[in-house]
Amino acid sequence: MHGNWLRQAPRRRLMAALALAVGLLLPAVVHAQVVVMANGSPITEFDIAQRTKLISASTHKTPTRQEVINELINDQLKIARAKTYGLNVDKEQVDAAFANMAKRQGISAKQFAEILTRSGVAPEAVKARIRAELTWAQLVRGKFGPSLQVTDADVARAMQERHESDAADVGYIYTLYPITIVVPSGSSEAVIAAKRREAENLRSRFTSCKQGLAMARALRDVAVREPISRASADLPKPTRDVLANLPIGHLTTPDVTSLGLQMFALCDKKQTTQESPLKTQVREEIYAKRFKAVADRYMDDIRRSAMIEYKNQ
Repeated sequence: MHGNWLRQAPRRRLMAALALAVGLLLPAVVHAQVVVMANGSPITEFDIAQRTKLISASTHKTPTRQEVINELINDQLKIARAKTYGLNVDKEQVDAAFANMAKRQGISAKQFAEILTRSGVAPEAVKARIRAELTWAQLVRGKFGPSLQVTDADVARAMQERHESDAADVGYIYTLYPITIVVPSGSSEAVIAAKRREAENLRSRFTSCKQGLAMARALRDVAVREPISRASADLPKPTRDVLANLPIGHLTTPDVTSLGLQMFALCDKKQTTQESPLKTQVREEIYAKRFKAVADRYMDDIRRSAMIEYKNQ
């Protein structure tokens, strides 16, 4: 009998190890409980919880469970339909869009990811949403491109209907020098604060491009890149407003980037005959309205032919 126990010992240890593994995996299994299958792609309880937190954080409203499920279903169907046309959004594009989201909030992609994590939202959940939207935009533009075109006549008619004129809305071409105060990755808050003080000190002393650029190039851990030209019509309104009120030969306020604190030296400003910012805004609004109408109809068509199976909830 003692011999039988010895022979069974390895088996007991194996069963105990399996039991421990199952115990450790149980929370993951609960999180991965499938709620809906959309054309063969699973949507889990974890997906629903993550998207709910994401929507709540971005809109400050709590969506219903069905609203969240519908959005997740649509995301799966968007990606699946795009694949049938050979369309795909790669990781680099998603990461770049994620970084741009962070930049618009004045933080780095790493800081954005940390904030999301502390809020209970996995960065990958945000990136999944980004991937679906980028894929969908690519698909809709490719399929319905001609019907989305906005002509000058469309813009003129819209402005007339809104009783707006761009006569006083002058466009400019700006010549800007990007200046970055390098902040090593993983720097402490104290180091970042010190670098920000350096940036503000440079701004206060920067009163002309000839003198200021030479001074910036002589500083340690400061990179001055080649000049770039930007039309006011291509810039978002907050940036247009900043540059419109910035004297030539001065620096913008520092923004956080993946490399450090970036500012722009405004070194030239010329009036242009190109499309004014107001016309560009109206054109973009018309395009967005048309895109949404076409995209909504297309999604309705896709959902009618989709295989959507709800599991026990």
